Amino acid sequence: MSTITESQVSIEQLLDRPWVTIVWDDPVNLMTYVTYVLIKLFSFPAPRAHELMMQIHTEGRAVVSTGTREEMERDVQRLHEHGLWATLQRDDKI
Repeated sequence: MSTITESQVSIEQLLDRPWVTIVWDDPVNLMTYVTYVLIKLFSFPAPRAHELMMQIHTEGRAVVSTGTREEMERDVQRLHEHGLWATLQRDDKI
């Protein structure tokens, strides 16, 4: 019978953490355009897209999607195609 150590559990949790797409504030794009892109690419309702845009504007960033690394790479690419500054990283919340 094998036992699972705490380090094995934490490594498994780390590997299972989802990835997130972050949109960053920039001095170029208008707030209305950022809202439009969020609605177009992620099908957010207008109030949610506006809320995320305001978070980007006031806090400098917002998480707009969560999923596998491949999905987040696709989302980042699509945001870049629309001129927004976006990155992906592992989710900070475990």
